[in-house]
Amino acid sequence: MSTSDIPACPVCGMENTYPDGSNYICPDCAHEWPMVAVQAEEADLVVRDVNGNTLNSGDAVVVIKDLKVKGSSIPLKQGTVIRNIRLVDGDPEHIEGNSDKIKGLVLKVCFLKKA
Repeated sequence: MSTSDIPACPVCGMENTYPDGSNYICPDCAHEWPMVAVQAEEADLVVRDVNGNTLNSGDAVVVIKDLKVKGSSIPLKQGTVIRNIRLVDGDPEHIEGNSDKIKGLVLKVCFLKKA
């Protein structure tokens, strides 16, 4: 990693930061922050279903296998349509939505395909 790849400190703005394990450290103000957060901010958030299709808020998805739902005795059956999904900020692996019988679901996109 070259010094031009290391970001300036988000607290004090000084450029004397250095990597230490999985964190960046600013020796001027002693602020530490994870490298993962910086990489996630730089990359555009693209949420993709199991087939690689891009998902957007408001789309409808179909469950591809039966899923047990925590806190509910009703399983989410294969073929169930989840309409009007919402993307989870900063998380390309999960979406939020409601089925006809279960409200407030958070689902992994690896079990969904775009309808």
